[in-house]
Amino acid sequence: MHKTLIVTNDFPPRPGGIQAFLHNMALRLDPERVVVYASTWKRSAEGREATAAFDAEQPFQVVRDRTTMLLPTPRVTRRAVGLLREHGCESVWFGAAAPLGLMGPALRQAGAKRLVATTHGHEAGWAQLPAARQLLRRIGEGTDTLTYLGEYTRSRIASAVTERAAARMVQLPPGVDEKTFHPESGGAEVRARLGLTDRPVVVCVSRLVPRKGQDTLIEAMPAILAAVPDAVLLIVGGGPYASDLRALAVSKGVADSVVFTGAVPWSELPAHYGAGDVFAMPCRTRRGGLDVEGLGIVYLEASATGLPVVAGDSGGAPDAVLDGETGWVVRGGDPDDAADRIVTLLQDPDLRARMGERGRAWVEEKWRWDLLADRLRALL
Repeated sequence: MHKTLIVTNDFPPRPGGIQAFLHNMALRLDPERVVVYASTWKRSAEGREATAAFDAEQPFQVVRDRTTMLLPTPRVTRRAVGLLREHGCESVWFGAAAPLGLMGPALRQAGAKRLVATTHGHEAGWAQLPAARQLLRRIGEGTDTLTYLGEYTRSRIASAVTERAAARMVQLPPGVDEKTFHPESGGAEVRARLGLTDRPVVVCVSRLVPRKGQDTLIEAMPAILAAVPDAVLLIVGGGPYASDLRALAVSKGVADSVVFTGAVPWSELPAHYGAGDVFAMPCRTRRGGLDVEGLGIVYLEASATGLPVVAGDSGGAPDAVLDGETGWVVRGGDPDDAADRIVTLLQDPDLRARMGERGRAWVEEKWRWDLLADRLRALL
């Protein structure tokens, strides 16, 4: 592939799914042919120290901008052009098409031969707003390829760009490290540490924000407990919705059956998936379609771990589930629908095993990082 400049706001140590996506892809490219231009995570002394330590560990060069949010301003565009020329890069990968892809024409003029812009859930939201649609249209025309996560995001973004740009779109979802996420990932130790060894566990791994549906799971717990009295909901992750969720568990009378771990280091996530019998995240679309699930890599990580999954119907989440084979898609925000599917799975160990095995096989067939990195290399 050409030597490539990756331009992104979404890069570790800033946490998040897009950040992990870009980092995993970058690690699978030739480090001698990658330069990352990223925003600063935090301006605090602690944040700067964490960022410097992370950057020093990478096999490729990382250049940080002074701002915590890269925007396609004249200054940032000049810096990107300067890095392209300084490092002899011939390709550019925009970690998120909107809005950074607006720099495409300037980088093309500076000598870039290939411009690839990756879209996520928020670009699908942009496609619904008149002014933002026009910007997406410009981004589509100014780049060689827009990548998309799944059919939901493709169809919405394609409606906002020209037919020519839509025809050039290529699927590039995040992948799963099947060697990290697997059925023997250490779940028994997590269950023992949390005192859950003999209890049926419904696990949800995600940031605690309203769209993800942890509140729907808590609202479903009375019905789940009526059928499976010793069941427990294990909520893994941190986020701004944490206090609301704790209060909801108390108000629903299920606080003794809901365990919050708080934020968990990435290295411990596989074991926390493995602590569950069923994975559930009944995500829902909010804000008139502007707050939507782009894909839901957590469903695939759970499948790789051998768990059946219960997903919400928001955005591209159904693209990460073979409905009826690796799990089920339920109506986002509907606790009765979620409870019904979860109870069925908790009461049927053979069904859980079949769905878990099918999910593991599907990840190995389609969602491995090495397969997807090959696709990116070809695009660049």
